[in-house]
Amino acid sequence: MTDALPRILTIAGSDSGGGAGIQADLKTMLALRTHGMSVITAITAQNSMGVQGVWPLPIDAVRAQFRSVIDDIGVDAIKTGMLGTPELVATVAELLGEVTVPVVVDPVGVSKHGDSLLAAEAITALRQRLVPLATVLTPNLPEVEMLTGLLPTDLRGMRQAGEQLRDQGAQWVLVKGGHLAGEAIDVLVGPNHVEELRAPRFDNRHTHGTGCTTASAIAAQLGHGLTVPDAVRAAKDYITGAIEHGFALGGGIGPVDHGWKLPAHGRI
Repeated sequence: MTDALPRILTIAGSDSGGGAGIQADLKTMLALRTHGMSVITAITAQNSMGVQGVWPLPIDAVRAQFRSVIDDIGVDAIKTGMLGTPELVATVAELLGEVTVPVVVDPVGVSKHGDSLLAAEAITALRQRLVPLATVLTPNLPEVEMLTGLLPTDLRGMRQAGEQLRDQGAQWVLVKGGHLAGEAIDVLVGPNHVEELRAPRFDNRHTHGTGCTTASAIAAQLGHGLTVPDAVRAAKDYITGAIEHGFALGGGIGPVDHGWKLPAHGRI
């Protein structure tokens, strides 16, 4: 790492509504004092109501973006998000094999509104090619079911799912419990390590972008040199505040507030 800001690369899809995807990733990276860079894998037509269209980018375009960033600027941590197709998953896995920096894999399967963002035939490629490259894997409960066939309903089930995903090759697994009722509890499973991360649950429906934001926050903190447990704890604090300050935008589910920690927040 240089004396400049940590260099964090997101490899993900674009959200035209600005709440998730590349846009959420870059906002998070800026808020956490890192330099965000991007490889766009797909364009989506998306707003607070849902996803109206998805257009994967050509493989050559994805490769060229990656080469442009890595060969000139370099990178201190990488986060992956929406990949969409088996070809994109395989290509990204191949490219990640060239680097030795921490990789945070957000196994995006569906949007906040329930729209599919991963082809069914891409799930096997994700499980076999990308999960083993993850320094930290960050599935929510539907994504756990997608990858393991298990749908946890309590903390014990979350821990078991995390252990199974580690058996698939991920170094650390953060099983996010946002879909369960009550306190917002995630379970971090790693080498000789199991930890419950707890936070209050806020009565706020505007939570678009939580998964992207959490994974990007972890990558940013890893870029700052934190250990995985410390990076995950810091990211949990950040996303908890972002959810608390989530705001209405459009006619549906608004985004979390990526700038809630910035010194000038709330002032013009």
